[in-house]
Amino acid sequence: MATLAPNPKITPYLWFAEKAVEAAELYVSLFPDSRMVSVSPLAADSPSGPAGSVRMLEFVLGGQRFLAIEAGPLDPFNRAVSFLVDCEDQAEVDRYWSALTAGGGQEGRCGWLQDRYGVHWQIVPKALGALMQRADPARARRVMEAMLGMNKLDVAGLEKAARGG
Repeated sequence: MATLAPNPKITPYLWFAEKAVEAAELYVSLFPDSRMVSVSPLAADSPSGPAGSVRMLEFVLGGQRFLAIEAGPLDPFNRAVSFLVDCEDQAEVDRYWSALTAGGGQEGRCGWLQDRYGVHWQIVPKALGALMQRADPARARRVMEAMLGMNKLDVAGLEKAARGG
């Protein structure tokens, strides 16, 4: 059962042109402590369509409450807002990367991707922060340069760069 912070002050709200339920179901299947809460068609006509054609969703991802609407085109998602996924290890990076780029998602640089629904994600190994500590600027630069050459982040490659190899 997904846990949820009581009465969250801020909740991400996503506007999907279409396939919001499909997207939410994918996300819920990928992340621990996640679940669908509700899918409700609007009972009245709205500027986005007749009664029943617009759907409101509530779901939980990793304990974080999300709301979404499926209401036809408005503005496309873009990289100005993304969801960062802290990954324990390379296997977790690989799993999320594969699942979120499947079916038409697009790989980006430096651990960024866009899923098939247009939502942007950053899939980042937790090790990256430690590898880029400012205590050793030369090491941090090498890691940053290695990262800039990657799409999906490769922990072994980042560690190799940190060592100077």
